[in-house]
Amino acid sequence: MKRVLFLYITEVSGHHSAVAAVEQALKLYNPEIKTFSINAFKYTSPKTEKLIHFLYMKVIKRIPQIWSYLYDNPKFFNKTQNLKNTIHKKNFEKIDQLINKFSPDAIVCSQAYPCGLVSDYKDSHDCKIPLIAILTDFIGHAFWIYNKVDYYVVACEETKKRFIKDGISEERIKLFGIPIHPKFTIQHKKEEIAQKLGLNLSTPIILIMGGGHGLGPVKKIIRHLDKSSRNMQIIVITGINKKLLKWLAKKQKSLSKKLLAFEFISNIDEIMEISTILISKPGGLTTSEALAKNLPLIIMRPIPGQETNNMRYLLKKEVAKHATDENELLHTLENLLDNKNYINEMVSKIRQIRKPESALDVAKLILNSNV
Repeated sequence: MKRVLFLYITEVSGHHSAVAAVEQALKLYNPEIKTFSINAFKYTSPKTEKLIHFLYMKVIKRIPQIWSYLYDNPKFFNKTQNLKNTIHKKNFEKIDQLINKFSPDAIVCSQAYPCGLVSDYKDSHDCKIPLIAILTDFIGHAFWIYNKVDYYVVACEETKKRFIKDGISEERIKLFGIPIHPKFTIQHKKEEIAQKLGLNLSTPIILIMGGGHGLGPVKKIIRHLDKSSRNMQIIVITGINKKLLKWLAKKQKSLSKKLLAFEFISNIDEIMEISTILISKPGGLTTSEALAKNLPLIIMRPIPGQETNNMRYLLKKEVAKHATDENELLHTLENLLDNKNYINEMVSKIRQIRKPESALDVAKLILNSNV
């Protein structure tokens, strides 16, 4: 019986969602398969994990230019090599214990830190277990490049070309896309979903998301959308941001537009199915889910680094628009709602790049990996 070990970092993240999606796909192919998913950073350095996560959230909210400078910076990459090697060696014993306890037939990593740690462990311990790296953003970076990674799952041709340039052989790179839940391959009956939510399909439905943490200027966006002369319905997904959910609940009665607000929901695929446009920061998982449902995007406030790169890719493919502030957002949204032909053109281009079966393709790769 196949046993697969998944390593990610951060509970509320695309890294975690990606491995959960692949786990679901594996179970569809073989319900008896054994999987074990673990937060690698929390496992190897629990105290440091809390501190790093706290600092990261503070930086991206208050001083995002710092993260922008550090992300995929060759100077920073070179200066941290010795520190990274030291940290990896220090945690070899814990990885050894984990492998001995679970005896995996394959290891799958959805973030660069555990990927590098396992790769270096394989090198030093002559370990032959297949290691599969899953990138959860459209554009890769230097911290993913390791000799002992057997396969890289990437989202676009640009990353594939970069990795080949960085010395990764083409046969090790699989252009499957960012893994999203297999349910995104299912086409739902829009009328039934709308009726269940009390929405009217003849009126545009605007979906607003801010990732798992409910980030972004959602309150300002709601105020601006409510001023619009265009008729629209609004759905907001707040994630773990309970303050935002509470504010929206109070605001509902005073708005001229119909507003629905939810925390984490299990049927985001249905919500995206009936939505007209998504307003969101461009996280890899969220945007991949939207593309799977042919949902055009308006991007607001990308996190510097990975999300800025995601935005550039999506804008280049002409499947998204970028608004720098709430006024531009409203102007862009109204233009799209007034021009259905342009929305249709965006949807047509989405169909050229979307990969709704990504998790299923990764699952097949895992099941067939005998490196």
